[in-house]
Amino acid sequence: MPSLFLIVVVIGGISAGIFTATEAGAIAVLYAWILSTFIYREISLAEMKSILLKSAETTAIVMFLIGTSMAMSWILAYENIPTTVANALVALSDNPIVILLLINLVLLSVGIFMDMTPAVLIFTPIFLPVAVELGMSPLHFGIMMVLNLCIGLCTPPVGRILFVGCAIAKTSISKIVRPMIPMYAAMFVALMLVTFVPELSEALPRFFGLID
Repeated sequence: MPSLFLIVVVIGGISAGIFTATEAGAIAVLYAWILSTFIYREISLAEMKSILLKSAETTAIVMFLIGTSMAMSWILAYENIPTTVANALVALSDNPIVILLLINLVLLSVGIFMDMTPAVLIFTPIFLPVAVELGMSPLHFGIMMVLNLCIGLCTPPVGRILFVGCAIAKTSISKIVRPMIPMYAAMFVALMLVTFVPELSEALPRFFGLID
C-alpha cells in the first residue's frame, strides 16, 4: 500500500496544482527513497553514495543526448528545413491519407534524433495548419504528434528512454533492439489508429464537453 500510494501522491499533486509534472519526478524519487530506506529497509545510508554516483552517470548520458538534440534543432531552424519539409509534403499529394502518413513519417524521424520539447516547438506551427486544413482538430493533431515523438524516445540510435533502461538493466542497446521489434510494430499500429480514427482521441473530451 505505501508503494501504491506513490501514484496518488504524484497524480494527485499534479492535478491539485501543488507541483508541476517535472517537480513530481523529484517528489517521487524522494518518496521512493524514504520508503526503501526507512520503511522497507532495503537501502542503507551507506549505499547512498554509490546510488547517487550511478544516478549522476545515467543523468549525464541523458543530458548529453538532450544537448546534442537541442543543437540539431537549432541547425534545423536556422536552415529553415522544417518549412521546406512542410511545403514539400503539401506539394507531393492532395490526398489527406498520404499527407498524414508523410507527416507521421517526418515526426517519427524527428523524434528519433531530437528531444521532444524542441521538436514540438519547431514543428507544431508548421504542421498544425496543414493538419487543420485536412480536417483534423488541434487536439487530435496534438495527440498524434506527441505519440510520434514518444515512439522516437525509445527508438535507436538516440532513444533516451532506451539508454536509461539499458543503464539500469546493465545491458546494451544492441541486445534489446531485436526483442523490441514486436513492441515497435504494436506502437506503429496504435499510431495509425490514433491518426485515422479521431474518435479514439476525441471521444472522452467530447463526452465531458471539452470540445465541440
